[in-house]
Amino acid sequence: MVHLLGKLPSEECPKLLHRVVDGVCGREPPRMADYGDTWTLVEWMELLVSFSSLFRLTVGKKTPDEEVLASLADVGSGYGEAVLTVLRARREEIRQALVERTNNVSNSTLQDFDWQIKLALSSDKISSLQTLLNLSLDVKENGALKPLSVEMNREELQTLISSLEAANKVVLQLK
Repeated sequence: MVHLLGKLPSEECPKLLHRVVDGVCGREPPRMADYGDTWTLVEWMELLVSFSSLFRLTVGKKTPDEEVLASLADVGSGYGEAVLTVLRARREEIRQALVERTNNVSNSTLQDFDWQIKLALSSDKISSLQTLLNLSLDVKENGALKPLSVEMNREELQTLISSLEAANKVVLQLK
């Protein structure tokens, strides 16, 4: 719904876009009252959601400027350039807000861990061998250290390792 931006005079566009970025960064977003004569309430909400998503996604995915301009082709070149100007000026600020939002998912942090492997034989001919992992975690939550213990089989361990590798890949991309 970025085509709705065309209803706004081009000289007011950067001001609105900077206010949208303010909203993405946790500060006061633009108010409908300031633009009520330009858009209906439904159009206003679509515009805010569209541009908030655009700023978050382009910064989060490190989208090149050419792709951003291509996605804004139906708005007009003057408006597309205004979006790019705001994006370039506030990219690092948006990235910091995204990282902070991700960090605020939980207040718990892993302080220490320990593990043990247990092998269970079910017969004297070793026809069945079961492997269990006992994982002990020391998690700091709201300043208090809380011990957690998890026991998992081989399949659950593989799932955990895959999840941790994926999380590590995301962390490395954010750096």
